[in-house]
Amino acid sequence: MIERAIEVNVKEDFDARPIAMLVQVASRFESSIYIVAQDKKVNAKSIMGMMTLTLNKGETITVTADGEDEQTAIESISNYLNGKEE
Repeated sequence: MIERAIEVNVKEDFDARPIAMLVQVASRFESSIYIVAQDKKVNAKSIMGMMTLTLNKGETITVTADGEDEQTAIESISNYLNGKEE
């Protein structure tokens, strides 16, 4: 299992579209992926779960991944959250 603190630095407000994009990025991987923010732990592949989070630019969240492709998953999510398009 890998855990990484990542600062949210997307180019636009983190509303429905960027959340859906983050879920799409996470869903590419076999690993279990969770986002921890505001004392909530949410499955990053669940659009409904992710919609319960209010992520703000500059906020630091924790991303965990566990599985065969965990390293690649963390890198891809980090790239997306840092404003680097996937």
